[in-house]
Amino acid sequence: MPDPVPPPRPTTAPDAAAPRSDSPSAPLPAPELIGEGLRLRPWRPEAEEDVDAWLRGILDEEFLRWNTPLKPVTDRLGARESLRRRAEEGRAGSAVSFCVTDAAEGTVLGHLAFQPVDQVSRSARVGYWVLPEARGRRVAARALRLAGDWAFTRLGLHRIELGHAMGHLASCRIAEQCGYPAEGVLRGAMFAAGRLDAFRDVHLHARLASDHAAQRDGVNGGDGAAG
Repeated sequence: MPDPVPPPRPTTAPDAAAPRSDSPSAPLPAPELIGEGLRLRPWRPEAEEDVDAWLRGILDEEFLRWNTPLKPVTDRLGARESLRRRAEEGRAGSAVSFCVTDAAEGTVLGHLAFQPVDQVSRSARVGYWVLPEARGRRVAARALRLAGDWAFTRLGLHRIELGHAMGHLASCRIAEQCGYPAEGVLRGAMFAAGRLDAFRDVHLHARLASDHAAQRDGVNGGDGAAG
């Protein structure tokens, strides 16, 4: 397993402070994060570019190979409503969703979200996807390092879990390279591809705030490759 690459400190908007620990349902608006050659920003349900990118992403064959949406989206109207729900989840304090873009050109490259977020236990599950034309450029790994640093240092999370379907080797490599070691297998924990009546196992990875702090202090730093 390669050594994790120390993540950069993201540039955040002034209002990107962590929620109060005594307010478990505090809103979680996605701030703007800049670093790793990326700009992570909120999705814009009214922007045609964002709607088009979201629809292409969730209809992509590779995405559907490893994910089975509970409520399939098949058209632009559904995509727009899906993005609106993401914004509502942020206002409700249950999730944070980022549109991953190229920092220089603003081109949409993919998606990353912490969903769900439990503000009481200070834990979250992270997921991501990358558009076909942006693959092979380490977009997912760069976005995960950037957003993970924000989640630990600004959002105040204690634990971030990353689960993927067994056999998804690319996602497994990204998790390991970003400092999310494997913890085990969750049996029958997600739907099988394209089905809601069958299940498959999940390979679970996780990272703790103490792991992140140790890496920041140079305890486990290194020059490993990024995914």
